[in-house]
Amino acid sequence: MTATPARKLAVPKALLLDFGGVVVATTPVPGWQARLAAHVRALLDQAGVAAPELAVGQIADDIKAGGIADSHWKDAMSRPYSPRELRHEEFWGDFVAGDWPKPARDVVVAWAYDLCRKMGGWKSRRVLRNGMLELLDAADAAGVPVGIVSNALCGQVHVDFLDAHGLAGRFAVVIHSDEVKVRKPNPEMIWLATRALGIEASEAWYVGDNFDRDVLCGHRAGVGGNILMEDKGTYDLPYELQLEPDAVVADPVGLLALFAQAMRGIAA
Repeated sequence: MTATPARKLAVPKALLLDFGGVVVATTPVPGWQARLAAHVRALLDQAGVAAPELAVGQIADDIKAGGIADSHWKDAMSRPYSPRELRHEEFWGDFVAGDWPKPARDVVVAWAYDLCRKMGGWKSRRVLRNGMLELLDAADAAGVPVGIVSNALCGQVHVDFLDAHGLAGRFAVVIHSDEVKVRKPNPEMIWLATRALGIEASEAWYVGDNFDRDVLCGHRAGVGGNILMEDKGTYDLPYELQLEPDAVVADPVGLLALFAQAMRGIAA
């Protein structure tokens, strides 16, 4: 399904895509908390931190609680105009290990980046969304660069996926929130990408899968095409938002159809 655009879409000089929900679809991996908890317990043992109260089961519970706290924090950070991103050390030191003995907390803070990378890789399976390769091919043929603009606790997880599938070279710019220290709906996320490409935001399309981070970010940045791609959770808004995208597509196949229409100069 491709909704009729609400306004005439500019012929794009770049396509900027969210990663999860747009480039890839994700599904949770059962048991990932226990796997990560066992790894954390091994780090504590290697560091000589006894902390007998931190059995694998308790660590797994704290990782789960930290993830819930992080989710609520992300919802709250959709309200400010220019939110920052959570640091790796904050997630582990505050959200997971806030009540741990200091020696144990120090260990996970010291390993925070590696733990975030492992968590991102272990908790979800990722598959390329249907039609994405064809979209990349069409953009290449039209001379339109494609970039990624994505919130991520550890963007390297996304890069690992692209590397593993031989896709890293298909993207002209990659902006991850943990690397640039700000997060959508902060418009700076999109502006970082458009500046890197040497274009104005009004000359780019931005495509994301939710309203409060993606559509709002595109609106704030002044993109030429603010497009919503449907995925699980797209319509589960944390708060009411009186803002509509320029177009809604079901998947990259629908986005490709909209892109082809625009490139023919007949975008409605």
